[in-house]
Amino acid sequence: MTWKQVFTSSVGKKLVMGLTGISLVLFLIVHAGINACIFADLVDPDENGAMFNKAAHFMGSTVLIRIMEIGLFAGILLHIYQGYLLTLENKQKRAVGYAVTYKDGSKWYSRSMGLLGTLILIFLILHLYHFWVSARFTHQGLDPVTYNGIEMHNMFALMKATFSEWWIIAVYSAGCISLAYHLAHGFQSAFRTLGVYNNRYTLMLTSIGYAYSIIIALVFILMPVSFKMGWIG
Repeated sequence: MTWKQVFTSSVGKKLVMGLTGISLVLFLIVHAGINACIFADLVDPDENGAMFNKAAHFMGSTVLIRIMEIGLFAGILLHIYQGYLLTLENKQKRAVGYAVTYKDGSKWYSRSMGLLGTLILIFLILHLYHFWVSARFTHQGLDPVTYNGIEMHNMFALMKATFSEWWIIAVYSAGCISLAYHLAHGFQSAFRTLGVYNNRYTLMLTSIGYAYSIIIALVFILMPVSFKMGWIG
């Protein structure tokens, strides 16, 4: 397969979707782990986001991670682009739309990846506006905080302020639920595209994918809810 075929053929697009999808799955594990540092406040109320602020500062100030951030954005954009191309191709191949009776046992969310991806994209834009743009460019709403003589952004306080509105929490929750369904199909689909598909591994990968999807979505939803309910902060 030539480089041109990788980005233009149906098989190539699916391969790109699989590889970028797995990289994003790994990123979500890291992202959820870093953000989960806010829950240290549950153990020690006087901690006041110190662990999370230090972790966020490390991620934002380390050169190698900043370089990887560029690759991450490239992967996200490529995943979105190829995903929409595949969705359009699938629609064009059908004589009728998706409002038909399916006899192959496929789940509704496996047939709605374009819609779920669009909802996730809206959530992603809002999320980047609230945190990434503020941290990297405008510094709006970011007061400095000092730990061990090192000054850094108080991202914990920014999260607390951002998640003070129920409509924002509702949008984030809807985005996370869409992400859960997207991952429920995409997890096992990515491995299948890469050739990991037989009776021995399929059930295991599907089960891991469901568990991963639920855990990731719950962790992200619990963050804004915990701030709003006063459990942390």
